Amino acid sequence: MKKELAWPQFIQNLLIMVGSRHRSHLKRPTWIIALVFIVCFFLIAAYIYPLRSPSTCSFFNSESCGAGGTISPPPPVKTRELTDAEVESRVVINEILKYYPVQTKVPKVAFLFLTPGSLPFEKLWHMFFEGHEGKFSVYVHASKEKPVHISPYFEGRDIHSEPVAWGKVSMVEAERRLLANALLDPDNQHFVLLSESCIPVRRFDFVYNYLLLTSVSFIDSYVDPGPHGNGRYVEHMLPEVEKKDFRKGSQWFSMKRQHAIIVMADSLYFTKFKHHCRPNMEGNRNCYSDEHYLPTFFNMLDPGGIANWSVTYVDWSEGKWHPKSFRVHDINYQLMKKIAYIDESPHYTSDAKRTVVITPCEINGSKRSCYLFARKFYPETQVKLIQLFANSTIF
Repeated sequence: MKKELAWPQFIQNLLIMVGSRHRSHLKRPTWIIALVFIVCFFLIAAYIYPLRSPSTCSFFNSESCGAGGTISPPPPVKTRELTDAEVESRVVINEILKYYPVQTKVPKVAFLFLTPGSLPFEKLWHMFFEGHEGKFSVYVHASKEKPVHISPYFEGRDIHSEPVAWGKVSMVEAERRLLANALLDPDNQHFVLLSESCIPVRRFDFVYNYLLLTSVSFIDSYVDPGPHGNGRYVEHMLPEVEKKDFRKGSQWFSMKRQHAIIVMADSLYFTKFKHHCRPNMEGNRNCYSDEHYLPTFFNMLDPGGIANWSVTYVDWSEGKWHPKSFRVHDINYQLMKKIAYIDESPHYTSDAKRTVVITPCEINGSKRSCYLFARKFYPETQVKLIQLFANSTIF
């Protein structure tokens, strides 16, 4: 049986044949020699770069090739061209999102108290912190008067403070001031914003593990199509903030270190809200930055990194300008148990339908209790709360 020639040997013999025929050019026309050379070129190309299907990367179809010989995905569709300021801002934010948190031997939770003066529930918080030294930090922003502290956990923890007016951007500036001071400690890995009327509804160990064993920030963010939601949006926020991205949420956040750094790095979006989300805007509209800045900011730039609920419970069921406040006669075991085991977060819209949007409190498909803290408790409730804290297994 005649043995087939390998491709390289076949090509070599073909070239020898062409050369010998070239020497006897009087026997063959010149066009045959040219034709043979063309055939040889394509034979060599076909051997080295075999033809593939049009959908794959090949010598003949290089437009579909990406780095490493893979198919490049189509470029993302841009709805509009970003401004220079947006590009610069997103570069910084994207780099921070890649940042891996500093590993510490004992990570801490930073408790940020935003208060006008002394903290009425300091004794209760002392009981909450006691025995967990080294796992928490305390920072107090007192906007009206210097606090008088009775707990050593709060002594010397006051930061430089500025006046804060309800509904104005000074509220957000105070939040950023608290975050900046807490970020100076590299052991602080999670940051919780609390008011003077806030109380814990769980024990410290439960709170600590809840916050540090999850990879998200607990920032409330939802769509309110009514006048107290999207009705507050103004077109002066364009082009950086579009109406479709505008969100509402609770002021009382809990965020991981990565997100706290992003808030510190942001000036573009904060400036937009500072100038264009404030009381007494055109059209006799009121916008409150503390309800819209962070919910909108994180919805735009890292929606997958937030849980879309706040870990601080507040009761808006009465439908008033302010949430329900709790007095002594409201405090009992049943109330505290109810708050501690709620596993859905309600959002009330301000449109004519007054729709209640329910957000299940889920992480990675697993449902959990929503709340670690609760607010709008009168100072007079502290004695009864301390009694419950000392004797109840809920806290």
